[in-house]
Amino acid sequence: MDQTIPEVIRTVPLQYYVFFATALFAIGVTGVLIRRNAIIIFMCVELMLNAVNILLTAFSAYRADANGQVFVFFIMAVAAAEVSVGLGIIVMIYRNFQTTDVNLLSRLKF
Repeated sequence: MDQTIPEVIRTVPLQYYVFFATALFAIGVTGVLIRRNAIIIFMCVELMLNAVNILLTAFSAYRADANGQVFVFFIMAVAAAEVSVGLGIIVMIYRNFQTTDVNLLSRLKF
């Protein structure tokens, strides 16, 4: 199987990609759980998506298969749509309440 993996990709072991993506995902989860600002939470969700993209790209490259990279393309397209809709919602919430604190947004329930 090593013959199908390009030399450039074999210079960095697969475990390094896994550790890096795990660290990014853990930082994202920590940010979502701890922070109160909606924009920071939004950025942490994007960080978690990028961690998954890194893993998909690394596994795809190590298997010499393009399926993972195709999934990354679709994830990035959905993330771009999510960013545009999410930021629009955050801007409207800021205009109405003058804050992006998610604890104060519980008033929207009623």
